[in-house]
Amino acid sequence: MAKLSTSYMGIPLKNPLILGACNLSSKPETIKQLEEAGIAAIVYKSLFEEQIQLENLQLYEDLTEYEERHAEMTRLFPNLEHAGPKEHLVNLKKLKEQVNIPVIASLNAIYEVSWIDYAEQLAKTGVDALEINLYSVPGYFEVNGTSIEEKQLEVVKAIKHAVKIPVSVKISPFYTNTLNFIKKVDETGADGFVLFNRFFQPDVDITKEEFHYPWELTNEKDRMLSLRYGGLLYDNIEGDICLSRGIYTGEDVIRALLVGANVVQVVSTIYKNQPKVVGEILDTLSKWMDSKNYATLDDFRGKLSRKNLKDPFAYKRAQYVDILAKSEVIFKKYPMV
Repeated sequence: MAKLSTSYMGIPLKNPLILGACNLSSKPETIKQLEEAGIAAIVYKSLFEEQIQLENLQLYEDLTEYEERHAEMTRLFPNLEHAGPKEHLVNLKKLKEQVNIPVIASLNAIYEVSWIDYAEQLAKTGVDALEINLYSVPGYFEVNGTSIEEKQLEVVKAIKHAVKIPVSVKISPFYTNTLNFIKKVDETGADGFVLFNRFFQPDVDITKEEFHYPWELTNEKDRMLSLRYGGLLYDNIEGDICLSRGIYTGEDVIRALLVGANVVQVVSTIYKNQPKVVGEILDTLSKWMDSKNYATLDDFRGKLSRKNLKDPFAYKRAQYVDILAKSEVIFKKYPMV
């Protein structure tokens, strides 16, 4: 029978399936179901800069300076007023005490003082690791890409110096050279990388003539970008690789492992298919391994990474030419009216 055990950032896991950061992690009954279904670890929902700032805004001078921002935060996220960092830390500690699997804290801050302070406080709850979410949406033309990257690198270095637990970095794919940036972060000592975080973009309500913020699940095609970068990074960095976004099925997990991932994170498939899907995913993975005579995940991990492929163009844009050359097959399948 196939052995599904693995490790992530030095943490032993019974299988490669991790619950990604989401509100499901704050629901005790759901967590119990996920643990029984076989989930290997949990990333507790993120602590956001907005929550930290809302707590700090109790001071009169801050309330005056940030009055507009406070009103906007509480309008868009009304529950934030009752979900400050103190409550977050208490609930995270409770979760850690209640489960028998590793728990990873998640932090999504903006200011360096917030990153360091709350990285330390999250680590003190007893969690097994910390995931920091580098989520930057520049709003000024004067800020160049180099300064953004340098600031993020300084944050990672400072957090690694401040805490003793493993630290993973969740990033977006939107850098001039994402591989180069990951390599630089890797050199700071980051223990793992989560590919990728997801930008929730505002949409326009033309009836009310205002912005709104739709929340939608990922779809299975979203996995492709993560697969590409996972395959490029395999055996080229010291940190472990975790693929996120668009991981719905056992087949998706197999794909992630084939390109070189150590683990995957799942969220949308659990919202859509309920906690039982965890068992189904693991069953698919186990049966596939048996059919291929793979005893462990290492037997096939990275088999389709760039390093292990004979075709040098598999991960290059040149493949686009091949797709265009075969376009008539697509036209036959989807004839134009």
